[in-house]
Amino acid sequence: MREIHCEEISALVEHLCIKANTVLPPELAMMLECASEAEECEAARSALEDIVENFKYADMAQLPICQDTGMAVVFAEIGQDVHIVGGLFEDAVNEGVSRGYVNGCLRKSVVRDPLRRVNTDDNTPAVLHTRLVAGDEIKITVAPKGFGSENMSASKMFLPSNTAEDIENFIVSVVKTAGARPCPPVVLGVGLGGTLEQAALIAKQALLRPTDTRNADPFYAEMEQRALEKINALDIGAQGFGGKHTALAVNIEAKPTHIAGLPCVVNMSCHVTRHAEGKI
Repeated sequence: MREIHCEEISALVEHLCIKANTVLPPELAMMLECASEAEECEAARSALEDIVENFKYADMAQLPICQDTGMAVVFAEIGQDVHIVGGLFEDAVNEGVSRGYVNGCLRKSVVRDPLRRVNTDDNTPAVLHTRLVAGDEIKITVAPKGFGSENMSASKMFLPSNTAEDIENFIVSVVKTAGARPCPPVVLGVGLGGTLEQAALIAKQALLRPTDTRNADPFYAEMEQRALEKINALDIGAQGFGGKHTALAVNIEAKPTHIAGLPCVVNMSCHVTRHAEGKI
């Protein structure tokens, strides 16, 4: 049994909050650079060039890539041979989020109650998902989620009689309805199967997959590609200026489900699809 102190957890979460908000994942940065070079629409190309200049400067200056530094979504894989000491795990995570957003001068966007709207002033509490795994380590991923894109997410309870094409068309319709509001080019996380809440969770987790990596199952990899092509034919383009780069990736994840159901959740993310991970 390995002991891990809460202070180690808080320190790691603080670091990841700042890193995720200031450094874009390298494969996403590369895709945006390639898009800016390949875009034929002049206005969209200019927007993409500004996006590239922005994330490069953010990395160099250690400043937020986007003014919306998001609500902290934290995924934790806790080894079952770990003994956490010095306090509660959830408290340690929220302490790290608080320190990361305060010390990192990141915008605090969380309100304590959805209707009474009083700001918590340190971006806590985080949305925390934990899973027990083998081993004696803790792996933490911090994925700040801005709400310009989150607000454009959607769910639909399909029937087993629906087809892959029906799912693809729903994904495309979500992007078409959103238009320029989620700051395209977007990244889409799609959760299929399970129950409604599991589909929502795996849709969020799908956003953690590198944007240049397709589903390992060829069936879903082909769905991802077809959906991406349909989306990029919409001519919404970067920041709504038109062109061929409305989306950079469609990441679909699937889970077993009930014989009578086919839940589908599309979690929309913008061109700043951020996340950072570390282990203790």
